[in-house]
Amino acid sequence: MNSKTDVLVIGAGPAGSIAASFVHRAGLQVRVVEREKFPRFVIGESLLPRCMDVLEEAGFLEAITAKHFQQKFGAKFLRGEEIADFNFSESFTHGWTWTWQVPRADFDLTLVEELQRRGILVDFETTVNWIEFQEDERSVTTVLHSNGDIEKIEARFIIDASGYGRVIPRLFKLDRPSNLEPRRAIFAHLQDMHRTDVDEPNRIIIVSYAPQVWVWIIPFSTGITSLGFVGSPEFYQRFSENREKQFSELIAGNAYLKNRFGNASLIFEPRILEAWSTTADKFYGNGFVLTGNVTEFLDPIFSSGVMFATVSSQLASQLVIKKLQGEKVDWEIEYTNVIQQGVDTFRSYVMAWYDGTLEKIFFAKNPNPEIKRKICSVLAGYVWDADNAFVRKHTIALKRLARVVDVEDKLTERP
Repeated sequence: MNSKTDVLVIGAGPAGSIAASFVHRAGLQVRVVEREKFPRFVIGESLLPRCMDVLEEAGFLEAITAKHFQQKFGAKFLRGEEIADFNFSESFTHGWTWTWQVPRADFDLTLVEELQRRGILVDFETTVNWIEFQEDERSVTTVLHSNGDIEKIEARFIIDASGYGRVIPRLFKLDRPSNLEPRRAIFAHLQDMHRTDVDEPNRIIIVSYAPQVWVWIIPFSTGITSLGFVGSPEFYQRFSENREKQFSELIAGNAYLKNRFGNASLIFEPRILEAWSTTADKFYGNGFVLTGNVTEFLDPIFSSGVMFATVSSQLASQLVIKKLQGEKVDWEIEYTNVIQQGVDTFRSYVMAWYDGTLEKIFFAKNPNPEIKRKICSVLAGYVWDADNAFVRKHTIALKRLARVVDVEDKLTERP
C-alpha cells in the first residue's frame, strides 16, 4: 500500500499537533503517524505562558478552554519556611500572564481530536520502520500499522515530533548525550484533599527537598495532584527499594509534604523516569526537521518541555511551509540558532538550580523587584526576549546576581 502527502508528521503529541495544524492551515496536505494509542499517559503536565501564543495561533484555544483545565498563574518555590512566589502577571516581558496545568493524556487528546475535526488524518498505533530520503528532499517512510499492514508514505518533507521516541535521531544515529547530570524522577497522581486549603491550586509548587533534590506539586482541576521527586539515582538508595514504600518515605521526609499528602490516596502506583536529558547532532537535514523533545530535552525543573515543543514546532512548520512554497530557507540561521538560543538560556537556569545559584537568588532576604520581574519572564518561557538581560546574558547575569545576594544577605545578618 502506497500513499502521498505534502508533509508527514511523526508523533501526535503537542509538537506534532501544532506542526500539523499550521501546515494544514497553510493549505498543504498533512498526515500524522503516532506509535501509541491515545489517550496515553505522559509526564510534563505544567505549561508555561509562552505556549499560549502558539496555541492561540494554531487555533486550539477554544477546544482547550472547553475542557476546564486548572489555570496556572505562577510558580512557587518552598525551602523550609521560606517562600519565593513568582506571579506571571508581574513578568518583565509583555505576553500571556497565565496558562494551564493539565493531565497530559486529556490535553494531548484534545489537540488530536481538534486535528481530526478539521479533517487531518491521524494514524495511531503506527510504527515508523524506516525512512529513505531522496536527493530532491522527498522521502519514503515505511510504517507498520497495528493490523499488520505495511504502508509506504511518500512525503515532500518530514517533521519529526516523536518526543522521547526520537525516530529520526535513532534511525540515523544523530543522538548525543546532554551535558546535564543523569537524574531520576519517581512520581504519581494523588487524591489531594488539601489542594485548596494548603496552597493555591493555581500554582506549580516546587519544594527544595535536599541539595540537588526537589519536588513538583501540580494540582489539576479534577481534585487530583501530580507529585514527583527528582534527584540523582544515588539519592534514592537511602530509601526502600519497594516503589510505593519509597514514595511514602519520601513524603514523610518533609514536613510540608507530610502534612499535605501523608494520608492521600494514590491514583496509580508510583512510576519512575530517568536519564531523560539528551540532544541531537543536528536539528534538520535533507528533507526533515526535528522539533520538541527530539531536538533536546533538558530537565523538568522549569516545565520547559511543552513550551519548547510548541514553539519549535510552530517555527519548524512555518519554515517547512516556506520551503514547499518555493522560498529559500536557511535552516541553520532561521531554525537551529533560534531554538538553540532558547535551549541554552534555560540550560543556564537548570544548571544554576542544581548548583544552588538560583536557590540563593530566589530566597534572597531582600530581592530586587525589577530583577525578580526579569527572572519571572524566563520562568514564564519568554527566553527569546533579548531586551531582558537575564536572557541576553543568562549565564553571567545569574552568577553576578548570586554574588550580590551573598554580600547583601551577609550585611543583613550583621547585628
